[in-house]
Amino acid sequence: MNTRRASILREMGLGPIWRTRGAALENAVEQPASLPTPSEVVVEPGRRPSQPQPEQPRRPAEPKPGVSSPIVLAPVNSPTSQPPHDRRLVHIASLDWDALENDIRACTACRLCESRQQAVPGIGDRNGAWMLVGEGPGAEEDRRGEPFVGAAGQLLDDMLGAIGLTRTKNVYIANAVKCRPPLNRTPQPDEIAACLPYLERQIALVRPKLLIALGRPAALSLLGQEIKINAARGRLFRHAGVPVVVTYHPAYLLRNQTDKGRAWEDLCLARSTMTRIAGDSEN
Repeated sequence: MNTRRASILREMGLGPIWRTRGAALENAVEQPASLPTPSEVVVEPGRRPSQPQPEQPRRPAEPKPGVSSPIVLAPVNSPTSQPPHDRRLVHIASLDWDALENDIRACTACRLCESRQQAVPGIGDRNGAWMLVGEGPGAEEDRRGEPFVGAAGQLLDDMLGAIGLTRTKNVYIANAVKCRPPLNRTPQPDEIAACLPYLERQIALVRPKLLIALGRPAALSLLGQEIKINAARGRLFRHAGVPVVVTYHPAYLLRNQTDKGRAWEDLCLARSTMTRIAGDSEN
């Protein structure tokens, strides 16, 4: 074990903390003697963020002519006869990478477009086995058009480096919402739902072997339900058949240093899961 890693482990007690980008990771991280395994596998939940449901009538109501149903993710045989929202889903599901990113940058599907400088599609290896999903752009991301470029981005790079990864090789990074929420507030469920088709298309194009949800909004987007990070840690969820590991957002870790050790455990779980997936693919 190199000197830097040993000092990190001593400081955290159970795992490393990550330094800012100024401290380069000079050596590959050694594999831990034992890696955590998930306590349970959760059946894949629905794909849409949960919304409060209205009280159901005693008898089924007859559909009213001209009134569309809520979000329908499955395409139908006649796209021209669909409501505008459904046509948007079919359209996004057909886009290649360049067209998808252009569509994201021109999107006006929710209120977040009103205050953005620019939309932030994503960055990284478009064929990466790892895909990380964050919350949404901050001020610096909004200015530069790239996710995770501020202090939280520096921490994320160090977290990736701690398990031998970089953001440009075998990793793709995206956000639950592509436009900055005003004053960096938490994205609302309807804003997450408006961006969900874009995230779904990115996942379909990348075809990752593992998804990591960084924070509660990202978990809501991937799992379709509200969860508490502390309750979700140490478990494997699934999104469209892809394993999902839930952990803290780097911006949260900057404010809560004591949880960096827990985030390290989550990264070890992600790495052990990926190792197991790689082994299964070889058999």
